[in-house]
Amino acid sequence: MERGFDATTIDAVAEEARVSKLTVYSRYTDKRGLFEAALRREIERWMAPLSHGVEERRNNPSNGSLENWFLNIGRQVQEIGIRPEVIAIMRTLSFQAANFPDLARLAHEEGWGRAVATLARLFDHLIEQGLVRVPDSMVAAETFLNIVVGPLTRLTMFGIPIDEKYRERQLRLAVKLFVNGIKPVDP
Repeated sequence: MERGFDATTIDAVAEEARVSKLTVYSRYTDKRGLFEAALRREIERWMAPLSHGVEERRNNPSNGSLENWFLNIGRQVQEIGIRPEVIAIMRTLSFQAANFPDLARLAHEEGWGRAVATLARLFDHLIEQGLVRVPDSMVAAETFLNIVVGPLTRLTMFGIPIDEKYRERQLRLAVKLFVNGIKPVDP
């Protein structure tokens, strides 16, 4: 991630990892395979707090307000998204997407798609309990993730510093607007 995909060699990877080139090739057939493994690792790291948070909310529905839950999960997702290694992978993936469309599809389906589906299952559960009103849980989940990570993604991809106070204000307002929009109408 330090040198970029094209400038990185398997020799350099082996040297940095303090293993033989043969060891690297036996595990990853080429740089693309190595990049795919790094991408999958970051997807799992990103999914872990989201999956855990969704399961926790499903198992303990009375554990705090929906707004606080969305704030907490939003912060967790943001924190992962602004890690330098995640930014490096996303930049590399963006640059290499035309060369490796299967990796771009993997990131979209296994990363973003899984995150949306995981959150959508929570929405379905909340709908059943009458706690939220949304016509399409997948669209609601994707909308939530977009408003939480979208602004940060734009900044981080261009290397623009993030003002933490502004980030927190933006997150709080986004969550408040979102939660107010999905609450059931009180007759």
